[in-house]
Amino acid sequence: MNNLNINNILRFLILLISSFILISCDDTLTVDDVDSKPIPQSNISFAENIYPILQVKCAFSGCHAQPNPSKGLDLSTYSGVTADPTIVFPREPDLSKLVWTIEARPPFPPMPPVGYAKPLTIEQIRGVKKWIEEGAKNN
Repeated sequence: MNNLNINNILRFLILLISSFILISCDDTLTVDDVDSKPIPQSNISFAENIYPILQVKCAFSGCHAQPNPSKGLDLSTYSGVTADPTIVFPREPDLSKLVWTIEARPPFPPMPPVGYAKPLTIEQIRGVKKWIEEGAKNN
């Protein structure tokens, strides 16, 4: 074989392997992924721990996401989550409406609504409250 054929074969193999890798990479986050992910006891990260919960349980199907977030509340970004200081009151989880709704404290309806998504787990609620207690940082 000459060098031209070997180079063509190598290019083809690289293209084939690259295509296989791209096709097999599925980074879709599921409820089961989020529900099984442990949350640390402290140093809660918005990006690693809170954002995935909000994406799967709150911003799903565009409910609390742009372009028309339900009740005007966009939970698909950090800036959306913290835009209204009554939703997340840094260092005060018991004054934060986000906590009131995920715990379904009367008179607030449970969030996510029954039948739309699985409710947050006890561990996820603890993590959200701890994140707020630690200052609701964009970390």
